Formats: sequence, structure tokens, C-alpha cells
Amino acid sequence: MRSSQGSPGARLAGLGGYRPAAALDNDELAARFGKTAEWMHARTGMRARTQATEEDTVVTMGAAAAADALRNSQVDPEQVDLVIAASCTAETPIPSVAAVVAGKLGIKSAGVFDLNSACAGFCYAIAVAADLVRAGSARTVLVVGSERMSTWIDKADLGTSIIFGDGAGAAVVTAAEQTGIGPVVWGGDGTGADLISIDPADRHLRMQGQKVFRWATTEIHPIALTACEQAGVDPSELAAIVPHQANLRIVDAMAAKIGAEQAVVARDGVDTGNTSAASIPLALRKLLESGQVRSGELALLVGFGAGLSYAAQVVRVP
Repeated sequence: MRSSQGSPGARLAGLGGYRPAAALDNDELAARFGKTAEWMHARTGMRARTQATEEDTVVTMGAAAAADALRNSQVDPEQVDLVIAASCTAETPIPSVAAVVAGKLGIKSAGVFDLNSACAGFCYAIAVAADLVRAGSARTVLVVGSERMSTWIDKADLGTSIIFGDGAGAAVVTAAEQTGIGPVVWGGDGTGADLISIDPADRHLRMQGQKVFRWATTEIHPIALTACEQAGVDPSELAAIVPHQANLRIVDAMAAKIGAEQAVVARDGVDTGNTSAASIPLALRKLLESGQVRSGELALLVGFGAGLSYAAQVVRVP
């Protein structure tokens, strides 16, 4: 029996994204809940949250982001060996989001599976993709994070309505001679499972916001710093910090504790909201597209959310 021979390293070859055209702004939410737009912004740092239209599903948004990532990577669909979809809002248990996305892109012979680690899902999927490339199980992996959070939001619940948005992001992970994706630092604490969950009785997302805020602002930055250490990267070498866009107050507090003052901090959630597994690829793509980071620079990705779960890794910007 032989074992597969992998690549010395794995890298991000390109990024893609899809943002729905519709948005829910602070003025509309303020009118709904009897607050002010300023009140909304002060508590979330957000101005608007992208909202899926009837035509936007987890699959269609994911396929659009994936096609964008393939174009930007200059990778043909037939070169893809594996598709991993990170999502906690799939419309159906089967078939997998990854399988249907692959079908829409004309990818017919790749492996396909879904991964659910909620808002940490994209970092988990990148780690799995990189390890499979290094192990020799694949050479080109398409990773998709797609979420339709609005499906699960109780429109009468202030705490979740003012936070979540919809969208999709994607990345292509390929074999490389040198490492472009650092070791992942990940984990979970199921004793906090009730802090963010979907109630099976009414199918609405419920969140204990204050407890989540305390957890995210005290427990996650050490994970991020450990990811830097594992990658052999000093925080002073980072060009960007890309946290999950949970809430801009969390983003800013976490970045301050990481302490890489020279690094740009992704704040895509200001106009997109919390898009769960889509938020990190969308935010990194926006930084690259806007010229705030350049190809080849180092970025720290930090995902955290329901589970409770978390993951962080340093990557080289494609």
C-alpha cells in the first residue's frame, strides 16, 4: 500500500465575492424598533447589512463568488480537485452546497463536501484545504463561504436584526513550493453552545449578545497571537488583520489587543453586516481590491462564532 505524495506547501491563488444588491440600513431598523440610526451605529459600528433577494440563495451566491475566485486565480473549473463549502444556513440538508455549487460551475469530477463551523467556518475550510493539498489528496481546492442569514432572523428581535447580513466569499487553494497558508490554531467550547443557536421550535437564530461580546473580546486575541507564533510571524510583519466581521466594536477591540499598529484592520462589516462564514473572504477581497493590501503581503485571519468555535491562521495575500 502506498500513501499519496503531497506538495511542500499550499497557497491562496485568488479570492472571489458576491454581495446582494439589497441592503437594510440603520434608518429602516431604527424605524422598526423605535431607536435612532445613531443608536444602531454606536452599538454595532454598522451602517447597513446586505440582504439577499428572492433569487439569492446560499448556492447561487456561493456559485457567483466561486466563479469570481476562479477567474481571479486563472484556474479553469476542470482543474479543481475538491470543493469545500462552509455554511450554517444551507436551505436543505442534502445535497451538499458544495455539490450543487460544483454542478453550476461545470465541475463534475471533484470531491465535494460541506463544513459547518458557523462564523469560523471559512478559516476551518482553508485549513482543511491546505492540509489536503500538503497531504496529496488534492492540488486545487475551491473553498466557498456562503450565508443567507436573513432566512433565520426574527424580524422582531432587535439583537439579531441589527447584526446579520447575507453574502458569499470564496478562495482557491493550490499546491505551492513554499508555504502561503500558516498552521491553523483552532478549537471549540461546547459549553457555550446556547450563546448562539437556531431554535428548532421557531427556526430563528437566538444570540446572547453581551456574553458573546465578552467572550470574543477576551478569549480570541490570544488565539490570533498564537497563530502568528505558529507561523513564525511577528505581528509587526502583518499587513492586515482580518477578523470575522461579527460587530465592529468586537473587531476594533480585538485588533487593539493584537497590537499590530502598522496593519490595516478589515472593517467590511460597516456596510455588509455579519455574514458569518462569508465575512472573512469578503473583507480580505475588499482590502486587496481597494489597494489597502498587496499581493504577497501577510494577513492574519481570525474566525469565531457559534459552537462556540474559533480558528486563526496567517496567510500570504494572493
